[in-house]
Amino acid sequence: MIEVTKINGVRVLVNPDLIELVEETPDTVLTLTTGKKIIVKESRQEIKNLVILYRKDIFAAGILLALFMLVFGIISSAGVGGFREYLDPASAIITFGGAFSCTLMSMSLQNYIAGLKSFTLIFKAPALNTSEMIGKIIELSNVARKEGLLSLEEAATDLEEPFLKKGILLIVDGTDPELVRAIMETELVSVEGRHKETIGFWDTLAAMGPAWGMIGTLIGLVDMLYHMDDPSTLGPAMAVALITTLYGSLLANWICTPVSNKLKADNAVEMQQKEVMIEGLLSIQAGENPRVIEEKLKSFLPPKDRTSADGEEEAGGEA
Repeated sequence: MIEVTKINGVRVLVNPDLIELVEETPDTVLTLTTGKKIIVKESRQEIKNLVILYRKDIFAAGILLALFMLVFGIISSAGVGGFREYLDPASAIITFGGAFSCTLMSMSLQNYIAGLKSFTLIFKAPALNTSEMIGKIIELSNVARKEGLLSLEEAATDLEEPFLKKGILLIVDGTDPELVRAIMETELVSVEGRHKETIGFWDTLAAMGPAWGMIGTLIGLVDMLYHMDDPSTLGPAMAVALITTLYGSLLANWICTPVSNKLKADNAVEMQQKEVMIEGLLSIQAGENPRVIEEKLKSFLPPKDRTSADGEEEAGGEA
């Protein structure tokens, strides 16, 4: 939940997942998926920052909760003193060193570094959600309907989304609609390809972690078999051998797979938004009625979110 201040000074908590649209008119108006509107004192950028912090807290909470469950399980079975038994530097070097080294072998150094840096992307919130993007396109369609396509060039200067701005400038320049679609879809494919490379880094690391954990276990088993003349060392040696498997599983299932899944979800949202932009801009270029454009673009949303993207008063524009 994020805390915001209503226009009357009352502090309230709002679920960020229910925020459908954020407008500055000039007061900041939050439109929820339920259709309810809340006027708040915070600016649009402040709301965006609050949502980003919320997402950071959610992911961090997931990591900490998983860590708590792990520590709780260890202490419950082995006691506080037994926690040290699960710490083995040699096993950590084999598992983590081997996993990261083989991941580096699987790709270029540039993609490897980009993959490591992409961990921070899981905390970023999109500038606009799909509903907000539809609302922005409807605003542009109303401008184009009232003042003509050339008026969109001035409107584009205030846009933060470079993909949308590029499409508008192509339209203003009089580019053929089929060529506009081809250019924007080409960029869409390129963006998705770069995202898949980043996601592939985490998928590869998730696969290498358990594999190198098993390699460490085999090394430990070989060492144990060489010293079977002393039965008292078999139990501790087996325990150390299995720790590498534990480390590999933690790397894959505690870090890499959640990060990969989060990036995949964010990629799906971004691709949907860009598809909305393409369809919306081509509809504007074709001179379609803003209400028709809105109904077309709302088909990208799930039924429960198909409330008016920009308010009933603005949806239709001029007849």
